Amino acid sequence: MRIGRRTGLIIVVLLIGAITVLYALDLAEGGPGVTDLAPAEVREYRGEQLSSITDFRENSIRGPQHVNASTYTLTIDGLVEERKDYSYDALMERFPHYRKVVTLYCVEGWDVTILWEGLKVKDLLQEAGVEPGANTVIFYAEDGYSSSLPLAYIEDRDILLAYAMNNVTLPAERGFPFQLVAEDRWGYKWVKWVTRIEVSDDENYRGYWESRGYSNNGSIDRSFFNRG
Repeated sequence: MRIGRRTGLIIVVLLIGAITVLYALDLAEGGPGVTDLAPAEVREYRGEQLSSITDFRENSIRGPQHVNASTYTLTIDGLVEERKDYSYDALMERFPHYRKVVTLYCVEGWDVTILWEGLKVKDLLQEAGVEPGANTVIFYAEDGYSSSLPLAYIEDRDILLAYAMNNVTLPAERGFPFQLVAEDRWGYKWVKWVTRIEVSDDENYRGYWESRGYSNNGSIDRSFFNRG
């Protein structure tokens, strides 16, 4: 059968269109032989030099925890009006995101200045509803670690629960999926792999290192050991 010139041109145009669509879909899905690269780490933010995400020392109590984002749950309970259980995606979609440069000071003598990106802890607490009489917020980690901070400290500052650092999603060793950014507090207050936030009236609660003699206050302008 003989195909007319006009019909043949239409067929060619349709084939080109189909190939273009398939190529676009292939790119959207990653495509064979295409490898997604990690986002580049930023080392300067608004004129301020930043530390690298590799400038940390591994000093967790049980080594890096590998948390699966698809099965992760953050629980907010204790003295709240309504217990909350959030998946990773729900947290990322429901709450506003913020960026802030904060320096972590470790009791071992090193420090790092990082651009943190995360959610405000007080936004999470506000949605759960803090009951009267509460004065302490306790953070629990995947590895059994815990530490606490005064409720007033959380409410008076823009304290973040970070999911990224220097424009890079937290690596497992840095606390994925969430690390507490406890600004102006020693590094042992910066809980990694946060899985639960408890609102409490126990202002004398002692976390992992606090129960071993470290300051419960944790302020960097005080000694970190044997002080209240």
